[in-house]
Amino acid sequence: MAIVQNWLPPSREHWETVCYIWQFFPLITAAQWVLDWYPQGKTSIDSRFNIPGKIGWATMESAGFLTLSYIMYSLPGELGIEQLPWGNWIMAGCFVVHYLYRAVLAPLYLNPSMSPIHPFVWLLAFGFQIFNATSIGGWLAGYGPTTVQDWAGRYWAMEIGLVIWAWGLMANIFHDDDLRQIRRAADRKQRAEAEKLGKSPEGVDKVYMLPKNGLFKYVLHAHYLCEWIEWAGYWMIGGWNCHPARAFLVNEITTMLPRALQGKRWYEKKFGKDKVGSRKAVIPGLV
Repeated sequence: MAIVQNWLPPSREHWETVCYIWQFFPLITAAQWVLDWYPQGKTSIDSRFNIPGKIGWATMESAGFLTLSYIMYSLPGELGIEQLPWGNWIMAGCFVVHYLYRAVLAPLYLNPSMSPIHPFVWLLAFGFQIFNATSIGGWLAGYGPTTVQDWAGRYWAMEIGLVIWAWGLMANIFHDDDLRQIRRAADRKQRAEAEKLGKSPEGVDKVYMLPKNGLFKYVLHAHYLCEWIEWAGYWMIGGWNCHPARAFLVNEITTMLPRALQGKRWYEKKFGKDKVGSRKAVIPGLV
């Protein structure tokens, strides 16, 4: 049963419309190249409209894997497809695994704290997830490969892509946890000081330090780089002609690269250029 007729799950015509619009998403993110205003994370602002960080992050990011999952289980039946090939389910599984970590496990269980998110950022991220999940989900659920033969001859590329995806995900988690350790250390310190003074411990939403482990030795946003590697592997699994996976990677880079450059300026302003040193924003030795 369709949640929104011809849109969720999408008809082929509407799916193609979504894919066409989705390729222009970098035009929306272009503003980040000239503006430092980004009210989320370390650059969040005080606003009565702010959404609590953990709730905001979980709700905007969960839209993606929930939408893709629904399309995967509803669209094939509407198209008369009895069984999707295993390659489709591998790609769907990779997508869901990533966002179960990113949208549920990380914000709700692993992160000690998260800065508030402005509704404007929440809406853009929510839209990103809906468009991306519809694009990829439609391709996987019936508008892309529909038989095992469609994957034939590409098994070696799929295996390599899956390995790249898995290493990218693990590296992303590793570097995320390095950032979490900073918050945990700050939380322990604040709690100990508060206990000595007989006061309640303050939050650690705005505690930031320069990360130093792993690829953080070379770049300030190593977790961004690892996520790009992860989704490059994902595109490799789907193949060169998997335009939804390609659009996802391009849109991630064009969204996160100016954010990383903005973040480097923030680090330099807060800690000084001497402490930041020769570290680049996101790509070692380049940017």
